[in-house]
Amino acid sequence: MKSADILKELLKHQVYPAMGCTEPAAVALCAAHAAKALGSPPEKIVFTLDSGTYKNGMAVNLPNTGGEKGNLLAGVLGAAIADPAAGMEILTSATPALAQKAKKFIKSGGAAVRAVPGKSMYIEASMKAGKSSSRCVIEGSHTHVALLEKNSRCLLRSRKKNAPAAEYKTALAGLSIAAMARIADRAGKAEIAYIKKGVEMNLAAAKEGMKLKKVGFYLLDLVKRGYLQEDVFASSKILSACAADARMEGIAVPVMSSGESGNQGIVASLVPYNVGRAFDIEDSVIYRSICLSHLLNGYVKAFTGGLAPICGCAIAAGVGAAGAIVYQRRGPDAKAISLAVNNVVSDLGGMLCDGAKSGCALKVVSSADCAIRSAYMAVHDYGITEVEGFVGRTAEETIRNLARISTIGMDKVDPLIIGIMLDKQNQSPRTD
Repeated sequence: MKSADILKELLKHQVYPAMGCTEPAAVALCAAHAAKALGSPPEKIVFTLDSGTYKNGMAVNLPNTGGEKGNLLAGVLGAAIADPAAGMEILTSATPALAQKAKKFIKSGGAAVRAVPGKSMYIEASMKAGKSSSRCVIEGSHTHVALLEKNSRCLLRSRKKNAPAAEYKTALAGLSIAAMARIADRAGKAEIAYIKKGVEMNLAAAKEGMKLKKVGFYLLDLVKRGYLQEDVFASSKILSACAADARMEGIAVPVMSSGESGNQGIVASLVPYNVGRAFDIEDSVIYRSICLSHLLNGYVKAFTGGLAPICGCAIAAGVGAAGAIVYQRRGPDAKAISLAVNNVVSDLGGMLCDGAKSGCALKVVSSADCAIRSAYMAVHDYGITEVEGFVGRTAEETIRNLARISTIGMDKVDPLIIGIMLDKQNQSPRTD
């Protein structure tokens, strides 16, 4: 695959508009495919999810539902909407009334969900209505339909198990930091226009989030009270936190994702955008830097996996944002960008993902702060070296080391976190 095509494929498969948290949206999308194939309202639905998807959908609000939560509700809504053409914006068609009907269906025993360990990005929706049945499997990415059946007859089967994007992911994983910087430096008009559209989308989400009394609001309050300095650090953290607040609250506003994650898209785009504007960087350079941000985010996830035990919005997107900020000041300087990558990973490398929820905005804030600080040090040729911790001899090696820790060393983290979350759900409410 030509290097220029890698950016185009990445933007196509990993950088797209999404309404609400991407995991429940993907469950809803899978259900919509199965429901459309079934052709009549389902009487029974069973969802089977990988641990990461299951975890991410447990505590996050769903758009247009009046504050309802959960993968199961998202899936039943997707089945009722039955419009797979809507893609990851399928919950745009949800309503509070439809959510209440879905809750009644679940309460009657019409739907169930279970998690299966050992899989990465796997969603299965099985449905029955009378003597008819259907099944859809989304695997490898949030939107890739690997299998679609009706009455055990195959309607669609992907020839590539893990998604059509497998070729570009392999190519991306084989790139160096220098190669990614060159690709971003040569981004075409179409790619730049798409990046600009994503920034505008995420700025609109931040505007909605500013209306909420959540993480972004309280950071702004600290600035107003004089406890935080009014600078590019504060404005970047407030901007990105507000956009994440809107998503996690279930506000019906789309964001442009990165690495198939809305919060990662917020960090990867808004942090370098805000920093670039603060330092009067030309718009064309800012947008090319965000191309690099998306590439670096995707590169990290090519090794750690789509849904990892570590926090992607803090680490993968933080790496992307830091590299982008260095690019704005030093151009495609691979050595300086690599220093920024090592700085971010050395700082945030152990941050856990405990599912999508309001608290994700706090991790977005940490990522924004770390990205700017790490980039500033790298611009001045300072970075953490291989003599410290799991930092490698190169930034590429650092990311591979982090991936080994995440996939091998933390293989029991997701089941443990899910167990803790389920225990809390099953406990009686506190009365004190």
